[in-house]
Amino acid sequence: MRKQKVWFITGASKGMGLEVAKLVLANGDQVIATSRNVQEQIENIGEADENFLPLKVDITNEMEVQTAMKKGIEKFGSIDVILNNAGYYLVGSMEEISDMEFRKTVDVNLFGMANVIRQAMPYLRKQQSGHIINISSNMGYIGYANTGSYNASKFAVIGLSEALAQEVKPFGVKVTVVAPGMFRTNFMSDTTLAVAANKINGYHLEEHVATLRGFNGLQPGDPSKLAKVLYEISNLKEAPLHLPLGTDSFQSILAQRKNEALELETWKHLSLSTDFN
Repeated sequence: MRKQKVWFITGASKGMGLEVAKLVLANGDQVIATSRNVQEQIENIGEADENFLPLKVDITNEMEVQTAMKKGIEKFGSIDVILNNAGYYLVGSMEEISDMEFRKTVDVNLFGMANVIRQAMPYLRKQQSGHIINISSNMGYIGYANTGSYNASKFAVIGLSEALAQEVKPFGVKVTVVAPGMFRTNFMSDTTLAVAANKINGYHLEEHVATLRGFNGLQPGDPSKLAKVLYEISNLKEAPLHLPLGTDSFQSILAQRKNEALELETWKHLSLSTDFN
């Protein structure tokens, strides 16, 4: 019989995290589901049972993450797949975003992820296996106006994942950084889209927010198909390091890379002019 895999999923109460958790359970595997709202998890998935452990966890608090890992190991005996899915999206220009707002974005999207990885690695290293899947975004490859804090955190997730992949490969642990485009979740709804408190005339933040909210319910990506892809790669012997998901993400990243190559070539004479002769 196929061995059950144990997933540790952050941000599992809604959106992509919820879709993946439900699919994993439907396929007979086990889930440690974490979020700040454990009741929402129970309402969407069900009560704890032999395959499901819902936990209230603030991933920006490393002690809470450590406790959740221990509870998961105590219940299931191992952890095989880490899905770092929890995210926070703040809209605002760099001048508008306060220090506290910027730090919250990075705290959730980067430092919270680092807490999970740091606490998971002793278990994965000991068992000499595992797969860490980090959710970034196509906005981790391309900067967009009025989302600088989100861009900064998601760019960092890609760099972290590339370094981590090299560090953990000797222990049999795989790393994949996923860059979704727009998927039809509640990520751009009124309840989840955060906006800078300080609005400055000239940046047209209200219009930008209205545009983003206009996408809600019309995003081209199917979250259930995304969940199937993540489940599929978790069972591969060799998994991709970089994985854009969605036509919009794939095409925009490819176009960005082509533009970067052209820019590098244009300014090559300056780039190569700084070495000692």
